[in-house]
Amino acid sequence: MNAAVEQEAARRPEVQRLMTHPGVGSLTALAFVLIVGTPQRFACGKQIASYVGLVPTEESSGGRRRLGHISKQGNSLLRFLLVEAAQATVRSDPDWRRKFLHLAMRRERRIAKVAMARKLAVRLYWMWRKEWDYEQVKRFGSHAGQLGNPLGV
Repeated sequence: MNAAVEQEAARRPEVQRLMTHPGVGSLTALAFVLIVGTPQRFACGKQIASYVGLVPTEESSGGRRRLGHISKQGNSLLRFLLVEAAQATVRSDPDWRRKFLHLAMRRERRIAKVAMARKLAVRLYWMWRKEWDYEQVKRFGSHAGQLGNPLGV
């Protein structure tokens, strides 16, 4: 089974590109590509997070807004793989670890894990959509195009 996953991952350039992100292996990248379909289906990162089921449920009425547990809509295997990959990324990347520990101090660790999985899903979506590898994402980041960023376009 592992050999079949590795072989299929090697045939797809988008999977190879997603595997450049720390913590993302062939199984996670291949599952992300196969389950999501095409990145053009979604207009923004919020939609991909909702599709995977990593956003909170909402019960709003009148002037109050109450957010609950994650919706768990979408593919449970992909959600599981994203949480595991996010944990591996937190262990290997100091920047992700700092963000995780900051969230874990404010909330519970399990909530922080889901938040990091949502962040990873959105980052993988944008890497796939823009056809960037991890080094390009690190170089340009989310601040490309803003004033004061010498690498911005």
